[in-house]
Amino acid sequence: MTTSIDPALVARLSGEFTTIAGDFTALGGQLSTLGRDLEVLHRQVRAAAPAQSDAEAAPTVAPGSVTRATPESAAREPVPQPATPDVAGTPGVRVSGPADHPTASGAPAPAHPAPAPWGVPAHTTPQLSWPVPPPRPHGRYAGAYPIYRNQPAPPPGPPRRGPTRLSVPRTPWWQREGVISRVLAVAGVAVTLIGVVMLLVLAAQAGIFGPVPRVVAGAVFSAILVGSGIRVFRRTGGRVGGIALAATGFAGAYLDVVATTTIYDWLHPVPGFAVALGVAAAGVGLAVQWRSQALAVLVVAGAAVLAPFVSTELSLLAFLIVLQLACVPVQYRHDWPFLHLVRTVPPVLATQIAVVAAAIGADDPGRSVLVLMAAVAVAVVGLAGTLVVVRHRPGDIVATLTFALATTPLLAAPALFDRPAATVISSVYAVILLALAATPLLPKVRDTARIPGHTAIVAAVAGSFALLETCWGVTTAATLPLGLFLVAGCYLAIAGRTRSRVAAALGAGHAALGGLAFLGVAGPGTLATEWIAVRELSAGTAASAIAGLGMVVVALWGSGRLAGPAAPRRPGGSAADTRSSVLWIGAGAAALYLVTAATVSLGVLADNADGFVIGHSIATIVWMAGALAALLYGLRSLSAETPTAAKVALGSGLLVTAAALAKLFLFDLATLDGLIRVTAFLVVGVLLLIAGTRYARAFAETGARDDESPSSAESR
Repeated sequence: MTTSIDPALVARLSGEFTTIAGDFTALGGQLSTLGRDLEVLHRQVRAAAPAQSDAEAAPTVAPGSVTRATPESAAREPVPQPATPDVAGTPGVRVSGPADHPTASGAPAPAHPAPAPWGVPAHTTPQLSWPVPPPRPHGRYAGAYPIYRNQPAPPPGPPRRGPTRLSVPRTPWWQREGVISRVLAVAGVAVTLIGVVMLLVLAAQAGIFGPVPRVVAGAVFSAILVGSGIRVFRRTGGRVGGIALAATGFAGAYLDVVATTTIYDWLHPVPGFAVALGVAAAGVGLAVQWRSQALAVLVVAGAAVLAPFVSTELSLLAFLIVLQLACVPVQYRHDWPFLHLVRTVPPVLATQIAVVAAAIGADDPGRSVLVLMAAVAVAVVGLAGTLVVVRHRPGDIVATLTFALATTPLLAAPALFDRPAATVISSVYAVILLALAATPLLPKVRDTARIPGHTAIVAAVAGSFALLETCWGVTTAATLPLGLFLVAGCYLAIAGRTRSRVAAALGAGHAALGGLAFLGVAGPGTLATEWIAVRELSAGTAASAIAGLGMVVVALWGSGRLAGPAAPRRPGGSAADTRSSVLWIGAGAAALYLVTAATVSLGVLADNADGFVIGHSIATIVWMAGALAALLYGLRSLSAETPTAAKVALGSGLLVTAAALAKLFLFDLATLDGLIRVTAFLVVGVLLLIAGTRYARAFAETGARDDESPSSAESR
């Protein structure tokens, strides 16, 4: 078989290769041109670079010194040219001339530049079109750096920008180093502990193993986990795994002790609690040695969360309180806020649930006493742990928060008992908490106790709730306002004496509650209807009204003390003046209502058929007397340095006058009769005459003083 080659195909391929070779040749020429252009651009950029760095790098030559040149440097120096004349009186400083700058046409600089000034090396002479003078050291002297005068400004350029910070993209939390290992470790702890619970509880229910194998297997497994965790922790990179293994082992051992004590009854509760305390203390102690909050949190949280699946009896509360107690010494040494919360929340929740269940369940005095003991234990451990921590670290807010949580079960525990027992419990608790809250207010005790303010505030609030429970227990519906008003008055007096806004707030809260309770007993409808007043009002109502009046007086005094010394008044007033005005107006309205309730209650108690109307007539007269007193005080204060107080007093007096007249014509005229009505109108009328006369005379005297002031000034 003969194979022939097509000549036309060969010729066409040869032409194509020739074309490709020509294209490569043209591309090489273009690249060569580009290289030459880049080289020219590079030289221009180097020529335009500032010579500042070269000038600063040049050695400083002392005045009068001579620069010695080596043969190599002498060969490189340019041919000397006639020097430019120096500045008059300054040798070595020359005037810039044409040779120093390029021509206007842009011609290149001469090949032989002018020599450098005397004393300065030649290679440091500025060569730029716009030289920048370096800082002159120690003033002007012969041989110093040259002074450049009458130099053109550099061409404008783009504004300089500060160094831009590169935005580093944030790595998602699940991609950060160690996150996956920690998540897997925590999941392993949870799953393993669930397996331990199944071994102790579900296997017992299914009858798979006997009690002894289950308990022994749980103990051995926990010991192996703890030993493995200690060994892994000592290796490189084994911190996470060691903590997880050790936490699982200690939590499993704790659950094994709980099951041994509550399910199998192999241990008496007291030894069982002691063994559990030892296991928890060992786990937390290892966490302290390793300086690992995570280990302590996993041990406590794992045991506390899974313990209810092992036991639901009241002994569970004791085991949770043991965990709370075991962590107290650790909190003194280390600021571990998560451990604070983990050790406090489980016993508080469990005890609170037990209190609610005992309150709504069957009447079992023995169970109620046990729940009360658990609540007391939670409160004592919480208080002791908080005091230990805050005395060492006064700024530990988490410790105070856990103290607030620990107070709640004992505040709810009085609901389990009858009124006498509940009153004793709440009163004792109130005394303890309020005594703790009062320590910062006593200078001698404050320095010894060292209780921070936030802890004292929590104690004051919790003590106020306990005191409220005490008031509820020792009073009836008629006398409850009396107790609340007395407590409010005490708080407000303390606030005025110590200028404590916390005490003022607590007093205002008790006053508001007392007012609501008082309205429930002596509401407007009761005071306006005779037969309802005779049925509802009593001596307790009258005493409550009188106590309320005293509380109002103390509140006004305390508000003045809290406001502090009077500041210079502005023409437009201030927010403090507005608050003071609102307070006085509110106090006046409350006082009017309390006066009416007191007089009507006393009238009803007088065993007189006209006691109700007599009480109302006396109330109207007292209203008008109070209005007159306010008007007289305001008129007397017009010329003093308290114009705001005078205006408030005058306004309040006029408002009370209007209220007294409205009551006189709208209520008393229809309700009162006979001599009582006549007496009310006569007394109110006389008081109005006195008020009007004094009002007119006060403004007349003020106008006379204003008229005398210009005349006396002109006579002088």
